[in-house]
Amino acid sequence: MYRIIAKEGNAKRAVFETPHGTIETPVFMNVGTVAAIKGAVSTNDLKEIGCQVELSNTYHLHVRPGDEVVKALGGLHRFMVWDRPILTDSGGFQVFSLSSLRSIKEEGVSFHSHIDGRKIFMGPEESIRIQSNLASTIAMAFDECPSSRADRHYVQDSVDRTTRWLIRCKAEMERLKALPDTINREQMLFGINQGAVYDDIRIEHAKAITELNLDGYAIGGLAVGETHAEMYRILESVIPYLPEDKPTYLMGVGTPANILEGVERGVDFFDCVYPTRNGRHAHLYTNHGKINLFNEKYKLDDRPIEEGCQCPTCRVYSRAYIRHLLKAKEMLGMRLCVLHNLYFYNRMMTEIREAIEEGRFASYKAEKLYQMEQGPD
Repeated sequence: MYRIIAKEGNAKRAVFETPHGTIETPVFMNVGTVAAIKGAVSTNDLKEIGCQVELSNTYHLHVRPGDEVVKALGGLHRFMVWDRPILTDSGGFQVFSLSSLRSIKEEGVSFHSHIDGRKIFMGPEESIRIQSNLASTIAMAFDECPSSRADRHYVQDSVDRTTRWLIRCKAEMERLKALPDTINREQMLFGINQGAVYDDIRIEHAKAITELNLDGYAIGGLAVGETHAEMYRILESVIPYLPEDKPTYLMGVGTPANILEGVERGVDFFDCVYPTRNGRHAHLYTNHGKINLFNEKYKLDDRPIEEGCQCPTCRVYSRAYIRHLLKAKEMLGMRLCVLHNLYFYNRMMTEIREAIEEGRFASYKAEKLYQMEQGPD
C-alpha cells in the first residue's frame, strides 16, 4: 500500500508498505548489481548508512551465480543477508546496453553472455521467472530501452512491444504466485514507461500501462543520452498521466541535482551507480560539490571528507589518509569513499523527506543547489 503523507507542489512525501518492510519516500536505492555493493560494503554497512532499499540486477544474477542457485539458498534476502526491501531490475536495460550482443523479437531477446559468450534467451516470462526465483520484494517488468535518439517509428514499435510484454509479465507473475514452491508470493510488479524523448508516445504509453493496475510505475529510458532539460520536460509531461496513488520510479537517475529536480516533479524512487562508481575513483560528494582526493592539495589535509558528516568514514578518517590508501590501491580506500558517498545520498533523501513534510522543500532545494554550485574549499 502506498500512502502520501505530505505534498508541496508536485513533490510527494509518502510511505510504501511492502512484504519486507516500509519504504519512506522519496528514496534512493543503493545499487548492488550482483547482490553486493561494489567497494566491499556489507549489508550491515548498508543499515548503518541509512539504506532502505537494495537494488540488484536480474540479468547479472541469472548469469552468475544463477537464479536457481539463489532460489535453492532461500532467495536473495537470505543469500545476501538483507531483511529490508530489494528491487530487481528486469534485465531489460541489457537489451539496450549490450546492443552488439543481442537480437530482439516478439518472443523476447537472444543474448550472448558478456562473461562467457554463451547464448541466453530472455523474454517477459523468463525475466519474471528469474525474479521469482530471486524472490525480490519488487520485480520490474521486462522492457526494451530504446536509444533517446532512435527515430519515431522505431520508438513507437518498441513501446507497443513493451506494452505487450508487460501484459505477459503480469500474467506470468500471477501464475507463479499460485505455485507451492514460490518463495515470495507477495512479490510486487512495477511497469516501465518508455518512449524516448517523444512526449506524445510517452503519454499514451503511460495511459496504457496505468490501466493494468500495477503496484508501481517506473519511467525508463532517460539519462541515456538526452539533455537534462529533455529529461525534466519528459517528467513534467508523463507523471500527470501516471496514478498518483502508486509510487513513481525514475530509473538510473542520477546526480544530486537530478534527484532534487525529479522530486520536485513527483518522483518517489531513484537509483544510480554514481555514488559507488565515483567513490571508487576518489570523487566524493559533499554539500559544496564534489572533491577529487587524488588532487595533490589533499596530501596533508587532516580534515574529514566533509566537516560535520556523521558517516562511518568522516567520523574517523582524514582526507590525507584516504588519499594515501587510494594512491596505494588499498581496497580500504575505495570502501571508505563508497560508504561516504552512499551516506551522503541516503542522508540527502532524509533531508528531502523532512523538508516536504515541513513545507520547505522549495527553499531546501534552492539552498542545496546553490551550496553545491559554490564548489568545495
